[in-house]
Amino acid sequence: MTPEDLKYTEEHEWLVATTGTTVRVGITAYAQDQLGDVVFVELPKVGAAVTSGEPFGEVESTKSVSELFSPVTGTVVAVNNALDESPELVNSDPYGDGWIVEINTEDLGALDDLMDAAAYQELTEKD
Repeated sequence: MTPEDLKYTEEHEWLVATTGTTVRVGITAYAQDQLGDVVFVELPKVGAAVTSGEPFGEVESTKSVSELFSPVTGTVVAVNNALDESPELVNSDPYGDGWIVEINTEDLGALDDLMDAAAYQELTEKD
């Protein structure tokens, strides 16, 4: 099921505005299912500058390594350190405890350019 309250990218990341100009980012259930069992997540450092569409980390699974792409431009203000000890949270709870980073962005309007749940569902049905 694709949560209705999130925005989605073609790279299979989700994001949601949390407080002020901060967004929380993770990978979708579809993405984690395609990856298989996640064994390691490379997180950026807090304070790192990220650019929309550019890689900021990696997810390593038993099948492959996939880059994580930032859905917005801004600064990393939090990382999910629980993934260091339990990377499988990305598999078991991709929209909850498996979140990856929080980014402070100057342009929340950029979220309007991302897919809603219906558009993302359509994208994944094509794959």
